Amino acid sequence: MTESKRRGSPLVADKRYPSAGRKKTSGKKPARKSAAKNTTRKRPARRTTRRTTRSSGGGFFGFVRRFFGWLLRLVWGVTWRVGMVVAVLVAIAVGAVYTTLPDSDSLLDGRARGSVTLLDRDGKVFAWRGDQFGGVITADTVSPHLKHAVIATEDKRFYRHFGISPRGVASAVRINLSEGRGPLSGHGGSTITQQTAKLLCLGVPYDPTQWKSEADYESDCRRGSLLRKAKEAIYAMAMEVKYSKDEILTIYLNRAFLGAGARGFEAASQRYFGKSAAEVSPAEAAMLAGLLVAPTRYAPTNDLERSQGRADVVIGLMEEQGYLSANQAQRARTEPAELSEAAAARAGGYFADWVMASGPEFFTRNTTEDVVIRTTLDQRIQTAAEEAMKFIFLEKVKPDSKAQAAIVVMSADGAVRAMVGGRKTRVSGAFNRATQALRQTGSSFKPFVYATALELGYSSLDTVIDEPYCENIPGSGQWCPKNYTNKHFGRVTLTRALRDSLNVPAVKVANIAGLDNVRTVASGFGIESDLASGPALALGVSESTLIEMTGAYAGILNGGSSVEPYGLTELKLLGDDEPLMATSTGIGERVIRTDAAQQLIWMMEKVVSEGSGKRAALPGWQVAGKTGTTQAARDAWFIGFTADYVAGVWLGYDDNTPLSGVTGGGLPAEIWHETMIRVTEGMTPSPLPMQAPKEPTLTAQPRQNKKGGGSFGQEVEKLLRNIFGGNN
Repeated sequence: MTESKRRGSPLVADKRYPSAGRKKTSGKKPARKSAAKNTTRKRPARRTTRRTTRSSGGGFFGFVRRFFGWLLRLVWGVTWRVGMVVAVLVAIAVGAVYTTLPDSDSLLDGRARGSVTLLDRDGKVFAWRGDQFGGVITADTVSPHLKHAVIATEDKRFYRHFGISPRGVASAVRINLSEGRGPLSGHGGSTITQQTAKLLCLGVPYDPTQWKSEADYESDCRRGSLLRKAKEAIYAMAMEVKYSKDEILTIYLNRAFLGAGARGFEAASQRYFGKSAAEVSPAEAAMLAGLLVAPTRYAPTNDLERSQGRADVVIGLMEEQGYLSANQAQRARTEPAELSEAAAARAGGYFADWVMASGPEFFTRNTTEDVVIRTTLDQRIQTAAEEAMKFIFLEKVKPDSKAQAAIVVMSADGAVRAMVGGRKTRVSGAFNRATQALRQTGSSFKPFVYATALELGYSSLDTVIDEPYCENIPGSGQWCPKNYTNKHFGRVTLTRALRDSLNVPAVKVANIAGLDNVRTVASGFGIESDLASGPALALGVSESTLIEMTGAYAGILNGGSSVEPYGLTELKLLGDDEPLMATSTGIGERVIRTDAAQQLIWMMEKVVSEGSGKRAALPGWQVAGKTGTTQAARDAWFIGFTADYVAGVWLGYDDNTPLSGVTGGGLPAEIWHETMIRVTEGMTPSPLPMQAPKEPTLTAQPRQNKKGGGSFGQEVEKLLRNIFGGNN
């Protein structure tokens, strides 16, 4: 390139200054040439750099890079737009739920049913039924140990999240996958707020017209589908907007189900420890919080050792999160929570069920109120009966035996003091053999035959011929009752006939007294079951329950008046001072004269002191009673009394399998003895209200196949009209 061409057009700088004023020096020209040369060399270098950059963005790898960059920008653009739409929709949903939420105070007690608290005769709690609610507690009034235990166990970030915890969900998914389950199976990662939303059933109240039961309703509320989880999250976030953290925690503390019918931590604390939730220790708080994961499995009334093991885990979490010092945690482990005396005893389960079933339905089984019922139960006597049952089956019965037994103890006025409905004593809702099992009574029915005779003027020293005997039964043919030993003893007194439980004399006396009259007397004493119409009535072929039979014997002890067994003495609503109903006695109308009842007691005392019931005898005490064994030994009974208490015992198989080598004078009498030896411990013996017999007047010897004969039959007819109101 020539010099003239390089100069070209004037530079802008040249135009700013006139050429005349420029100084030309030989020293500057080489410098400009040098600068020009340098400039010329640098420009190609810059072009080379640009070409290199372009070439690096070309080719396959450049295309891939540009494609993924575009794809990422596209995904990001779609994501944030979709995210914005979802966020708006969630906000709208949260707002809609927010408008439906009531004040937190109205959500603390959501039970559809009320509770029943049962007190014994001394006013001590022994059982609970229904949904127990101990009263409102708050996050401020509850024991700090319990508050910390719940948070440490269920949601350690409770005070830091907005209702849902993504970290908690991710952690739950990881645990579920590591344990071989589906991502949403098992651990759910739910926060306390979400669990509260579930307890509230997302605001849907229980409607008995839409659900078969409250259990079905609650099961539906606990469903874990994805849609349900989404609704639960929306509801939880709305709660976080509406309520404070402590208000949410308060709702949770009051509505959580904690086993044994306890709703809320106050009810559970009262149920298991007999104290308020504001007073629980760290060990007790850990046990209560441990119930949340599985209330029935970890309920201390079901398995105390398992519940204590779960509490150890909770104590570890409390220590790890700083709620307990090392010393506090160690003390909680070495001194684990124990059940209260009432909870540990779990006394009177059968009795409590009976009271609930026999009381007014709208205040017991279906109550919507919280009810307190005072009962006749004596926990000392209840324990005596339970221990006696266990002792006999442990010492006298084969370990693999399926035989069952039942015990009822009551006062002479019908107040039931103890009830055992089967070999398993710590139960609720089980089949109660004392009140529900209709069984043949056998010879335990015979006292009502002799009661009828005594009421008609017989003496306990009157005689009857014990000999082979048959009679024709219309529609059935000839019937010949036999004694248990197949032996006959000739002329015997009524006392001996009852003492040795002779069958032939019992049938003869029943025929003489009149079967209708025997049925009348038995019904009057409270045996309400259908009674046989034929002469086999005297041998106890009719069915009855143990509580009916024991109540009938109580009528004999109290001097001949009917008895209605009762367990409820007072019923009132929780917080009220005045009872809604009360019962003071079960004694009803008179059935037989007092002197007839007292003569019968004298006869029945001989059964224990000299006859078939000797094994029931109590040293130093007068005892009266009667054994009973049914055909093929399917049922064995002993019912007897001291001056203070009547007790009845039944033994048999639920499927009517015959007992092997057992009669009423055997194991039932021994169970009775073991029960009453414990009941009477420390008591001063009292004499039975019995009367020595009158001089014998008549011989009960009917003609065969007839109910009476001659002038004696006419005399009986006259007595019946006078006593039972017959027409002249």
